[in-house]
Amino acid sequence: MELRHLRYFLVVCEERQFTRAAARLHMQQPPLSQQIQELEQELGFALFTRQPRGVELTAPGEAFAACARNLLRTLEQGITHARRVALGQAGKLHVALTSSAAFHPLAPAVIRAYRDAHPDIAIELSEINAAEIIEMMMNGHVDVAILRKPIETPAELRFERIAQEHMLLVLPVGHRLAGTRAVSLKRLAGEPFIFVRRPGAPGMYADFVRACEAQGVQLRVVDEVPRMVTAINLVAAGGGVTLVPASMRRYQQESVRYCRVAGDEAFRAPLHLVTKPAVRNPAVERFRETVLAFVERSREGG
Repeated sequence: MELRHLRYFLVVCEERQFTRAAARLHMQQPPLSQQIQELEQELGFALFTRQPRGVELTAPGEAFAACARNLLRTLEQGITHARRVALGQAGKLHVALTSSAAFHPLAPAVIRAYRDAHPDIAIELSEINAAEIIEMMMNGHVDVAILRKPIETPAELRFERIAQEHMLLVLPVGHRLAGTRAVSLKRLAGEPFIFVRRPGAPGMYADFVRACEAQGVQLRVVDEVPRMVTAINLVAAGGGVTLVPASMRRYQQESVRYCRVAGDEAFRAPLHLVTKPAVRNPAVERFRETVLAFVERSREGG
């Protein structure tokens, strides 16, 4: 049985006459009659009773007509949905963010812009560290990511910098350096540092460590934690000091103090959009277009 048989059958149902149905289908009446006969033979029952001026549906013909209409309607809906998926207008998207990236105002702004522009795309959000994101993207479990500066940048992934900001020193309330506008690296000698542990740590910590070593400052790392928010919480509890992107200064404002580090141009915190060009998911490309357009508008406005 072919779909054209169902379409021919339903047109005859609507016209109640082979001649009018054939004209509507832009075909001759004998071939149409032959197609319906073949369909009846395959089904094993008559669909129509022939009348002098047309045809009438049999009881099984009425039942089959209802099924045929539902089948074709479902098929059309499926084609429409698939077409929208192909255009990136429907489907699903798994977006992963690191905890520090989630704090940057750009991340929620672009996700909201994408939701507004593509309401039929189901977005799954995950907050995990950079190393896990890279692994999940390589395995096809994450479609797109927003993260800082990963240690590894596989050639299969596309990294596009969409923002950059200063790093801030995080000190507990009452710390001797808390009132300093910009702390020099030499004044950090001996301070108990808390870093995000490798391999989950963003690569930007390496820039900070190199800058300290260049000035002869030996860092004392007392703890390594899975996420930056954990590091800030430990600072608030008096466990040490840490360094985070400036957009995280909204967190724990009552318990910690944020201040600039003098000469911090060498260790800024970038924000990257990560995609996998080889994966042909139109929703990913639409997301990328939304992000880049949003960033461009922000630059023009700034």
